[in-house]
Amino acid sequence: MPGPLEGVVITELAGLGPAPFAGMVLADLGARVLRIDRPPGSAGLFPPSPNDLLDRGRESLAVDLKKAEGVEVVLRCVEISDAFIEGFRPGVTERLGLGPAECLARKTSLVYGRMTGWGQEGPLAGMAGHDIDYIGVSGVLHSIGPADRPVPPLNLVGDFGGGGMLLVVGVLAGIVNARATGVGQVVDAAMIDGSALLSTSHHGYMADGWWAPIRDSNLLDGAAPFYSVYETSDGGHVAVGALEPQFFTALVEGLGLDMGRVGAQNDREGWPAMRAMLAERFGTRTRDEWADHFEGTDACVAPVLSMTEAPDHLHNRSRGTFVDVDGVTQPAPAPRFSETPARISHGPVAPGSDTGSVLAELGYNETEVGKLHDLGAVF
Repeated sequence: MPGPLEGVVITELAGLGPAPFAGMVLADLGARVLRIDRPPGSAGLFPPSPNDLLDRGRESLAVDLKKAEGVEVVLRCVEISDAFIEGFRPGVTERLGLGPAECLARKTSLVYGRMTGWGQEGPLAGMAGHDIDYIGVSGVLHSIGPADRPVPPLNLVGDFGGGGMLLVVGVLAGIVNARATGVGQVVDAAMIDGSALLSTSHHGYMADGWWAPIRDSNLLDGAAPFYSVYETSDGGHVAVGALEPQFFTALVEGLGLDMGRVGAQNDREGWPAMRAMLAERFGTRTRDEWADHFEGTDACVAPVLSMTEAPDHLHNRSRGTFVDVDGVTQPAPAPRFSETPARISHGPVAPGSDTGSVLAELGYNETEVGKLHDLGAVF
């Protein structure tokens, strides 16, 4: 069955991180994504890999964007596309002749999605950076980690949550508007904006006075002993999220502890002693023993699984949270749709695998295709 974005066509300029993630999500949801890859051997990108899972589900054209004929190929792709996405620094696509002005001139209803760290404007817009820098300035990194130092949450908050996923939302919103009005627009998706957006609720907590800008001192940052991680006897860990009173009661009873001795849940002065009691108790059994012990209860205790273990967990297997494509285990598309299920059409393909077929679709005849190859404009 077709996915919910069946009939949507996206042209994507190949890059790294958040923009490819956005292209992957759009492809998973059924959009046709034409990925414009660089010629073989180009500097600036990792070598192509069949395990670069962010590239799954796309068609690939290998195009030299330094040649006018190559740029024209991309502009012809724009003519059949609903959206165009790129992840370069501000001004790069303009210098290539593929900026918003050139692309919207070819298709006035086009949604032009731009993925950057600092955004298209502002004093830092032209500077290099990575996820850790953007979430540092957005205020998010400061809140994550133990009291003595912030800890990078992988590159999930900036690159993918506040970056690629925000670009997906922006592009889809733009397409909805363009189909209603016939007018395209530019979407400025910046990781600094997106990571800040993810912290909206915490700004509300600060306004209410119950969240402090001090690490390891708040309800959800590891300070609360009933919302934390504990080591088990085998060196593993369990995650505890017993926030509500009834869940806290189930946790204490499940651990075989006396509620009166553990103390009041929200008495912060008693938290150190409470943590010590919970830590001692969790240290008496293995991770999997505790997981089995609490299964079926509302104590909100779960094993902390590695990425290699997670696909084999019973719940993940039953839901198909992970799938195997071409022998590689990877997360399945999400979210789920009752009538138009998302799916992975195929794994990553080598750059240029679809150049010939797409050029023919764009109206190039055999002679013209041969000339493009001879010029080194396509591969």
